[in-house]
Amino acid sequence: MLSSYAARVEQSRGRRHPEAPHPYRSEYQRDRDRVIHARAFRRLTDKTQVFTRRYSDHFRNRLTHTIECAQISRTIAAQLGLEADLVEALALVHDIGHPPFGHAGEKALDAVMREHGSFFDHNLHALRIVEDFEQRYAAFRGLNLTFEVREGIIKHSRDYGAQDYPQLAEYVLDLRPPLEAQLIDLTDEIAYNTADLDDAYEAHILRLEDIRAGVPLFDQYYREVERRYPDVREKLKFNETLKRLLNTLVSDLIENTRRECERAGVSSLDDVRKHPKRLASFSGEMGTTRGQLKEFLYSNFYYSEPLNSEKLQTEAVVTELFEHWTAHPESLPASYQEQAEREPIHRVVCDYIAGMTDSYILQKYAVLSGGNEEFRVKN
Repeated sequence: MLSSYAARVEQSRGRRHPEAPHPYRSEYQRDRDRVIHARAFRRLTDKTQVFTRRYSDHFRNRLTHTIECAQISRTIAAQLGLEADLVEALALVHDIGHPPFGHAGEKALDAVMREHGSFFDHNLHALRIVEDFEQRYAAFRGLNLTFEVREGIIKHSRDYGAQDYPQLAEYVLDLRPPLEAQLIDLTDEIAYNTADLDDAYEAHILRLEDIRAGVPLFDQYYREVERRYPDVREKLKFNETLKRLLNTLVSDLIENTRRECERAGVSSLDDVRKHPKRLASFSGEMGTTRGQLKEFLYSNFYYSEPLNSEKLQTEAVVTELFEHWTAHPESLPASYQEQAEREPIHRVVCDYIAGMTDSYILQKYAVLSGGNEEFRVKN
């Protein structure tokens, strides 16, 4: 049973290019399927989440993270009576605009774009992908997704002001997105915080005693697990503890979002849109745990020496290739040379790099740097 404030598929604002209904799939199911079959979605399998494959292929990549995020999102949507197919579509598409090398690649791409008076935003790039770059249909460019999915791509993680982003005016920037979209940034956080703890522990970058000292709720659950399973090996105790932490985060998000909707008295999607703030949220108490977990990961993992040295290398790859192609557009593929006749060269090169996988950009770099396998980081 759907709640009264769900973004019901029968109330969708539809597609930019009208299409006949499908005989056995809803519009949001079709959107989900179009995302899954997109080339940009497939490329996520070779894009960094935190660890590149140069480190190990055992850890999450951008695709496996996306699948985990979608699973968590559907679970929460079902408990809140939301349109689970819309939530799943949004979870599957939420990272489709990320460049190679994770946040290091995004940081480098944004930095070089700012030198040209522009910037890089993976949400806006994701919209360009589904609106223009994906070419699968004879009748239109892009995937022709419903308004609600396109709106969620833009608004799931932040609010864009109409004055600063006039090109996004059609996405009713003065209104909140549906709860289905509001959930995604929070489920994304649950997925990557717990997964990053797992991967960092597996990589022996984080020690169990440090995690227990830095994240008190993890320590509390670990002590419970030790009492229940005193004789199992440490990794299984870790797994049981992490499962409890994940379940607590998910349960708190479900319960607090339900409470916020009740307090606000929302009874329709229109009420959700017009509410002065987002309603999907964790409780204040859980905010303390989230803060401790984030601070611990940033202080002990994301900027740790094993990762930091590689980040510097990958940022250099993005920067040097961007500079090369903006200076030598004739070396771009023909389709991008054609695009450069209509758009500034820095935008074209940005689009080219953002679409690359980790392995492809390294191949290009190896060729253009004289075939050297080692990165040549600028001093």
